[in-house]
Amino acid sequence: MKNVQKQVPSLLIIIVLVGFPQISESIFTPALPALSNALNVTAKTGQLTMSSYFVAFAIGVLFWGGYSDHVGRRKAMLGGLIVYLIGNIGLHFAPNFAILIFFRLVQSFGASAGSVVTQSIMRESYTGARGAKVFANVGAALALSPAIGPLLGGIAQTYFGYRSVFSILIAIAVSLIFYTFLGLPETNHNINSSESAPSAKSITLRLLTDKNVWVYCLLISGINGLLFSFYAEAPFIFINHFHTSSVQYGVLGVVIALSSILGSITINRLVTRFSPTKITKLGLLIALIGSLLLVGAGFADNIILFIICIFVLFYGVYVTLPMALNLALVGYEEVIGVASGIFSFIYYLVISFFTYLMSVLHTGWIGVLPLYFLGITGLMTVSYFLRFRHE
Repeated sequence: MKNVQKQVPSLLIIIVLVGFPQISESIFTPALPALSNALNVTAKTGQLTMSSYFVAFAIGVLFWGGYSDHVGRRKAMLGGLIVYLIGNIGLHFAPNFAILIFFRLVQSFGASAGSVVTQSIMRESYTGARGAKVFANVGAALALSPAIGPLLGGIAQTYFGYRSVFSILIAIAVSLIFYTFLGLPETNHNINSSESAPSAKSITLRLLTDKNVWVYCLLISGINGLLFSFYAEAPFIFINHFHTSSVQYGVLGVVIALSSILGSITINRLVTRFSPTKITKLGLLIALIGSLLLVGAGFADNIILFIICIFVLFYGVYVTLPMALNLALVGYEEVIGVASGIFSFIYYLVISFFTYLMSVLHTGWIGVLPLYFLGITGLMTVSYFLRFRHE
C-alpha cells in the first residue's frame, strides 16, 4: 500500500473547492434572458442550460468519486479542474446554442469533482458532532456562492454582455488549479489498496437497499432542486415580472446568503442539545411553512412579501441540508469515495429532474414557482417524518 501521510485540509480550501460548482451555476442565472435572446432560443430552451448541467454533473460525481479512491483526492481534484477550465473556454467561444450546451456539459462534468471529492475529504477528515458543525460552517460560508454568483453575473451581463460571465469562470478555473496544486493535501490513505475493498456493484446494491439513504437522498436532491429551480425561474420573475435590473436581481443573492448563515448559527446552537433527527425535522417544518407563505405572496403579487417568504423557506432548507449531508452515508466510511460517487450520482439525477420539471412548468406566471416549492417541501417533510417518526 502506498504510504500517504494523513493531513487535514484547511477549512478555507474546503469552502473554495466545494463552492465553485455552485458559483458556476448561480453566476449564469442573470445572463439567462440575454443569452436566450442573443442565441434566438425561447426562455424554456434557455433554461435547459440549468437542467443539463446536472445530468453531466451526476455522471461526473460517479466518475470522480471512484477515481479519487484509486489515485487520491488531490489528483482527482486537479483533473476535474482542468476539465472544468476546458468547458469554460468552450462556453466563452460557443457560436450557437447547441455547442454552448455541449461545453456546459463539459464544464459541469469537471465541476462535479468539487462536490464529490470535497465531500469525501470532509467525511474522512471530520466525523460526529464535529462533522455536523463543519458541514454547517461550510454551508454558511457557501452562502457567499449564491450571493456572489448572481451579483458578479449581473454586473458582467449589464456592462460587458453575457460572454463576460464565461471570462470570469475561466479566471476562477485557472486560480483554483494553482490553489489546489499548492494547498490541497492528500487525505486518502488507502490509495491503491482496493484488492480487498468491496466492489462498486456490492456498494451500489447496499445503497439501493438502504431506506435511510433513500430518504436522505430525497432531502438533498429536493433541497438542491429548490435552490436551482429558484435560480432557473427567479430571473424571469424578478427581471421580467417585477422589472428589476440584472444587478438588482443579483443583490437578491444576499437573501439566500443570510438564510444560510442563520441556518448555520441555528445548527451550531442546537447540535449539542438535540439529536440530528430532531434538528432535521425542525428545518423541514420551517421550510414547509415558508413555502406555504410563499404561495400566498405569489397570489398577492408583492415583491417584498415574496422576498421575505423566500428567506424563511431557505432558512429552513439550510438547517436541514448540512444535517442530511452529514448523516446520509454514516456506516459507509470504509468505502466513502465510491459510496459518495454513487450516492451523489443518484441525487444529482434527481436534481436534474426537479430543475428540468421547473422549465417544463414555466409559463411566466409568478405563482408557478411557489406551488412547485410547496409540492417539493411537502414531499420531503412527509417522507422524513414517516421514516423517523419515533426519533
